[in-house]
Amino acid sequence: MRSRRSPGHDRPVRAIQITGAGGPDVLIPTELDDPVAGPGEILVEVAAAGVNFIDTYQRAGIYPMTLPYVPGMEGAGRVRALGEGVDGVAVGDRVAWCEQLGSYAELVVVEAAKAVPVPDGVADEVAVGALLQGMTAHFLVHDTYPVQPGDDVLVHAAAGGVGLLLTQLASAKGARVIATVSTAEKEELARGAGAAEVIRYTGTDDLARDVRALTGGTGVAVAYDGVGAATFDASLDSLRLRGMLVLFGAASGPVPPVDPQRLNRGGSLFLTRPTLFHHVATPEALRARAAAVYAAVADGTLDVRIGHRHPLADARAAHEDLQARRTTGKVLLVP
Repeated sequence: MRSRRSPGHDRPVRAIQITGAGGPDVLIPTELDDPVAGPGEILVEVAAAGVNFIDTYQRAGIYPMTLPYVPGMEGAGRVRALGEGVDGVAVGDRVAWCEQLGSYAELVVVEAAKAVPVPDGVADEVAVGALLQGMTAHFLVHDTYPVQPGDDVLVHAAAGGVGLLLTQLASAKGARVIATVSTAEKEELARGAGAAEVIRYTGTDDLARDVRALTGGTGVAVAYDGVGAATFDASLDSLRLRGMLVLFGAASGPVPPVDPQRLNRGGSLFLTRPTLFHHVATPEALRARAAAVYAAVADGTLDVRIGHRHPLADARAAHEDLQARRTTGKVLLVP
């Protein structure tokens, strides 16, 4: 990828840049030369960029990054130019992506193999909100633990971006979702997404006890936990015999090392730490899963909530709100 001023763009590109790992204050608005698409790449004018917890892990240095860099892995927009050898996409097409660093910017170069078409009728912001988090929810309920009708399912942070989509997809498969949230507003959102029962973190001193009480003492078939350190023990203690804990994030911090004997003592439990990118490892797998998610949006199975929109220059506020758990639904940056 080279940089220069692209045709039709007579000013520097506004972007967010990180020059050193740290807190949200290291997200610095800046201006850069236009990126130019190289072989196998497309240049996209960004309509909306998604803000995700992986962005905060990279920013903080938990996931080491080569500095300086423009953060952001996800977005949607319109193709402005094609690099050499690109076919199957045309200038003017709308696309979305969720594995392309540099998305906190007005223009981004995306590997053509990592871009998916956005169907007519799906707005750009919805396309972003449905992609990374929608595909995550999709593989969690279809692949990691294939939810069955009648299953009791525990979903933590059920009013968050993934949580709302997880709740909808699990409910659509016939599960009884027990949701955990922190506020009355988030409880209302979780119930609106299909949660049969809601437990507030702030209203209990024994989360696992309350989950078991709602299941007649049996426990849940699966606990979907994107919170991490703060909920991990309760998640394990909420499982039925041979139940599964699906740890897919660490919003509250990483989980300390686990003695495998805990799984034995809990009832031959299963513990897994999946990630989306292993489920969309080829362009064909990526496009198929994205198409399934967008089809669920189109038929009404998934209602994508855009909870927070920030101007690109306010990326710091977006990260602060996300990490303080002040957000619901999808968080976007709009150039």
